[in-house]
Amino acid sequence: MTHVITQANRQRLVLNHQDHKYEFTALWLRERSPDDATRDPYTGQRLIEAAEIPLDLAIERAEASDEELTLNFSDGHSTTFTLATLFDKQTSDSPRQLWDAAQAPISEANFATALEDDSALLDMLDALHRNGFVIVSGVPADSDGMQPLIDRIGPLRRTNWGGIADVKSVANAYDLTMTQRGLEPHTDNPYRDPIPGYIWLHCLANAAEGGDSTLADGFMAARLLRQRDPSAYACLTRVTPSFRYCDADTYLESEGPLIELDSRGEPVRVRYSNRTEYIPALLAKELEAYYAARKAFYELITGEELTLHLKLDPGQMLIIDNYRLLHGRSAFQLAGGVRHMRQGYVDRDSTTSRRRVLQQRLTNPQSQGEPA
Repeated sequence: MTHVITQANRQRLVLNHQDHKYEFTALWLRERSPDDATRDPYTGQRLIEAAEIPLDLAIERAEASDEELTLNFSDGHSTTFTLATLFDKQTSDSPRQLWDAAQAPISEANFATALEDDSALLDMLDALHRNGFVIVSGVPADSDGMQPLIDRIGPLRRTNWGGIADVKSVANAYDLTMTQRGLEPHTDNPYRDPIPGYIWLHCLANAAEGGDSTLADGFMAARLLRQRDPSAYACLTRVTPSFRYCDADTYLESEGPLIELDSRGEPVRVRYSNRTEYIPALLAKELEAYYAARKAFYELITGEELTLHLKLDPGQMLIIDNYRLLHGRSAFQLAGGVRHMRQGYVDRDSTTSRRRVLQQRLTNPQSQGEPA
């Protein structure tokens, strides 16, 4: 049974439901009222101006059952919540599974199946969300072979390098990715705003000697750093370097901490790009702390404890969460053959949207056509 109590001059509501206690303010309940007078029935968007609700709004009457809560407010408005909706914390996402090299999951998907079947596509996107990467096999061998699957998820993110671009050794390379040298673990394009959310790396040829891909879970690295060196962790969440990319036609610059936290104090994005980082001339004590903290983080993301080694075959594609994973490669020699990858970006919002819409459609077919 649900019991309801009003407190603080009837401006707060306490619900005791299934051995849990929930507290809500009258203002919060009023602006979230689910009725058609408050929210558009199709878009779900608010019709009233929430900032105009009187700050002294009170709850005149509250009645609760095991299924519903009915409220009358002092502004004359009445509404009814279903308790399932009221207690929904908007946490439908499955939790991320952090990993080290010994426990790294190898999530795989088939290109043709994901292209044609919504359930398979959702499985692929769930694995990408959960583990930070997924390997897709059976990608067509043409230069834009990944494009049809990108189109199933969201628009291709275009940059100053175009859409889907080559990653191979060329003369007079405009970026170190276009050379044969090894690349330290890094996240892509921290100098952009917004930073691309997901990297799509399609292998056309990989016969060169070397050139193995590496992955490290940046969120796991952050967790270990917080456990082993709390002061270093605090420093990397506090100090904000800038990142810069310049060529004859482009000047890109942005900033952000190496470990960015969300409103709950949990890592939501990692940045690491030795090639493009510019730390400002901070006070000497702060710089010394930052350099020591960065070194501790670097040792984690380059150590064998966290490093997963992969070598993509032609027709395989690696999709990487660029907010979470750090990727790199070993050096390669062209004497053994060609190493030719094609790379594109898809933003985070469209990828998350597609996954959540598929979840709704496949778990609740009646919701199709309703606002997502």
